[in-house]
Amino acid sequence: MSAAAASASGGEGGLLARRWRVTGFLMVAAAINYADRVAISAVFPALREELGLSDVTLGLVGSLFLWSYALASPIAGVVADRLPRTTVILGALTLWSVVTGLIGLSTGLIMLCVLRALLGVLESPYLPAAVALLGQHHTPATRARAMSAHSIGLNAGVIFGGGFAGFLAEHYGWRTGFVILGGLGLIWAFFGRRWLTEPLPVRPSANPAASGSWLAAVRRVVAIPSFRLLLLAEMLTGVTTWIFLNWLPLYFRETFQMSLGTAGLVGALMLQGAMVTGIAVGGWFSDRYAREDGRRRMLLLAGSYLVVSPVLLLFLTRPGFALVVATIATFSFLRGFGEASEKAALCEIVPPHGRATAMGCMNTLATAAGGIGVFLAGWFKGDLGLNVVFSASSVLLLISGLSLFYAYRVTMRQDMARVAAGGMDG
Repeated sequence: MSAAAASASGGEGGLLARRWRVTGFLMVAAAINYADRVAISAVFPALREELGLSDVTLGLVGSLFLWSYALASPIAGVVADRLPRTTVILGALTLWSVVTGLIGLSTGLIMLCVLRALLGVLESPYLPAAVALLGQHHTPATRARAMSAHSIGLNAGVIFGGGFAGFLAEHYGWRTGFVILGGLGLIWAFFGRRWLTEPLPVRPSANPAASGSWLAAVRRVVAIPSFRLLLLAEMLTGVTTWIFLNWLPLYFRETFQMSLGTAGLVGALMLQGAMVTGIAVGGWFSDRYAREDGRRRMLLLAGSYLVVSPVLLLFLTRPGFALVVATIATFSFLRGFGEASEKAALCEIVPPHGRATAMGCMNTLATAAGGIGVFLAGWFKGDLGLNVVFSASSVLLLISGLSLFYAYRVTMRQDMARVAAGGMDG
């Protein structure tokens, strides 16, 4: 930002207040984003009863969002690198909120599936634009904390969406929660027109993303070696994340005979509560540990996956409630601790003009793989049980950790030098 612009904003104090105001707005928008997408899993039992759906069909309903989100994300990321990111965020928030409300008015399986697929398309621009905007507003000194605050919003949305939708489904019908969630999103989009601001844009002459096809923009970021390894890890961990998000409430319902509201709330709290704590601690630690060497963010991410991988094998023992709580809390905390460094690590290896595109690519692989995982979990649930499905995720986390450790040791130094030099080719 120029000196004149800084002065107009009240100097350094004004800049600091503005960047954290933007972060706060995006935290709430992130919570709405994830609440809208995961609320469906909390009402799976009600959907199964009202619409007569099988476990495989429920898996399909959960997966449709992920597959459409995955297909749209690369283009959405490129759009967020070429248009004002505030415009992209507020437009997406408005449109996906309308669709969320319409889900509550679904008259049958076909309409529900179409709206879930449309929700995936309309939510896809948000995360790339939000992460890139935070990367613009924050320097490396505060970037991990800002990304962590945003991730806390995402995870809080999972808790709120699951518990809120489950409670309303039990007392007022499953449709009510979606109508209310849609209304909340529209209200927040209205406030965003005043609270969400954008820093000075990258000059077009210095922005390769501003020209060429969307496919060329994707190729530029995928050509970065460390980013390819980050993509692999995001894809594999996406399977684990979405299997738990979609099937944990039903696991509690069937294994421990919980009510709809309790299963949705307990599942979300156990999975996301510890993760939020891990993200908060991890963001603070990442900014300090990586102060002298940005590669350390990747090391923290790799280490969290390698440590947490064996924890999920405890599901093979068919644990009681207390051990389930301990297993999920440990998994979630360590996963969150590493996640706090993930987006900040991306900013270390991808230049500003390609970060939204990079996030779009990450979303594509994570959600596409997650959608496959959710569907296969429903497919194998009857024969193997969710305990086996959950424990199998440990292998994916192990591979992810090893891949990221290789990036830390071998490829990241050169990629960071390329960013410092202002380029993305090579």
